[in-house]
Amino acid sequence: MNDVTPIGRPGFKPPDQVAFHRLELGQIMAIYGRMVAAGEWRDYGISMLKDVAVFSIFRRSAENPLYRIEKRPKLAQKQQQYAVIGMDGRILKRGADLRQVLRVLEKNLIRAID
Repeated sequence: MNDVTPIGRPGFKPPDQVAFHRLELGQIMAIYGRMVAAGEWRDYGISMLKDVAVFSIFRRSAENPLYRIEKRPKLAQKQQQYAVIGMDGRILKRGADLRQVLRVLEKNLIRAID
């Protein structure tokens, strides 16, 4: 008996998956690193699904994410593909340029010096 996986079948196409590219992850990890150094964030998670890639940011590992950075390529022409979503589900910023969208998170880095 020949055990053939679906991947080995001719014409099989694996399901599409949305993922962050290396440059996108570099931009996200740059702000993540600054916020970790500031003591604001502690953990993150990445989900790559059929229609969306999500980078979730946590204050502690056993809680709901503070922020979600989403990439939805299907919305690129309509509402823009990147979004930062708050803990309550509100869209804090949406746009086509990831660097501009991430700026909404940088406002937490600006603090008064005593």
